[in-house]
Amino acid sequence: IFKFLGAISVDLGQDRIKPYLPTILNPLYRELNSNYAEQDPTLKNLSQEIIEFLKKLVGLEAFSLAFSSVQKQANQKRIMRKKQRALQTVANPDIAARRKLKRHKNKAETRKRKIESLRPIYKAKRHRSHTLKDLAMVE
Repeated sequence: IFKFLGAISVDLGQDRIKPYLPTILNPLYRELNSNYAEQDPTLKNLSQEIIEFLKKLVGLEAFSLAFSSVQKQANQKRIMRKKQRALQTVANPDIAARRKLKRHKNKAETRKRKIESLRPIYKAKRHRSHTLKDLAMVE
């Protein structure tokens, strides 16, 4: 898709690409700013190359305006998701409690895996099943 975006920007040229610049920059910015574990470095490099090319094609001023609007939009989305999560915690405490228990359980499993990788002789005890019953609130 990134190669397609680059090809479209070459085909459209300097004048006709300006209205579509935020739409093109959106996935590129998302790839550059992502911080998930299984990230492909070739995608990141490709998106950086396309951004540099667009900067040269459109000019620094028009590119900066479009890029800042994409950044602002992404930050607003992030803030809205955070607010919705906080509201859900208040509105549905049982769902929030399940999510919290799941997070703590995953953290404990990660800690056990890390200890095992550092000390291969040590074997941590692991919980067998991963059902919803394990995540339920225990009174």
